[in-house]
Amino acid sequence: MFSYILKRLGQTILVLIGISLVTFILLQVVPGDPVQLMLEKRADPQTIAAVRHELGLDLPLTTQYFNFLKNALHFDFGVSYFSKEPVTAVLLRCFKVTLKLTCLSFIFAVVVGITCGIIAAIKRGTAIDSALMTLAMFGVSAPSFWIAIILQIIFGIKLNILPISGFDTPVAFILPSIALGARYAGDIARITRTSMLDVVKQDYIRTARAKGVKENLIIMKHALKNAMIPIITLVGTELGCMLTGSMLIERVFSVPGIGKLAVDAMTSRDLPLLEGTVVYIAFVFVMVNLIVDISYALFDPRIRYGKGNSK
Repeated sequence: MFSYILKRLGQTILVLIGISLVTFILLQVVPGDPVQLMLEKRADPQTIAAVRHELGLDLPLTTQYFNFLKNALHFDFGVSYFSKEPVTAVLLRCFKVTLKLTCLSFIFAVVVGITCGIIAAIKRGTAIDSALMTLAMFGVSAPSFWIAIILQIIFGIKLNILPISGFDTPVAFILPSIALGARYAGDIARITRTSMLDVVKQDYIRTARAKGVKENLIIMKHALKNAMIPIITLVGTELGCMLTGSMLIERVFSVPGIGKLAVDAMTSRDLPLLEGTVVYIAFVFVMVNLIVDISYALFDPRIRYGKGNSK
């Protein structure tokens, strides 16, 4: 297991380096000069040249990239061109907001998704099953920003019981969390139902029932535990998506998180801020995938023993 973790960590480092290189190259070929955007059209060529030299943009591209990579190893992504703040400080400030929103959305998606999936599997073929899967399909199919707008209209404007923007109070996170988590709750409900239906057909489930084990215990202890592998895969992947894909929701609800920060950085072509944001997104995805891979062995002893026997 330890060697497997080291191998995955090595792959993670290579992936991050590759993503940083691709991002750096793409930002260099995108039209537009960030210095001219900073100084506007009134700046003379001498001032533009001086600012480019101060920012290190007149260095060879290879030197710029290796300087960026060296500083990134120390979590130093430079200073924002426009706000003049250290990029790391900006990322940490916005990450706290996004993390809070993601945690609430994740809890909502997991609790609602797994609960609905289990109930639908138990009530297979009934009206309850059909209703829950219809809701799950609606959550998966409806765009998150559309759900956000509908929630704002109903609960914020019509009923006037929840705020439709900001993040000053815990209540302000309710609507964004539901809007962000609705799609993932639908995905989790569908995969939970499918996985549970596959497990309840197994011989050991019939044996447990024949021995008189209570149905609730069979479902929660035997069936759900052995159905967790595909659920963990989906939940882990979607956690990464929530942490990095809340851009539209943060825009609709005016939540100053990583998603809104990325949009602002792209709009202004703030290269240090944009590079730091991309590295953050890549880091979150690969670390979540690493945690998901390791967690397989915790829920399925066959994977743990299989790896042990293969060494």
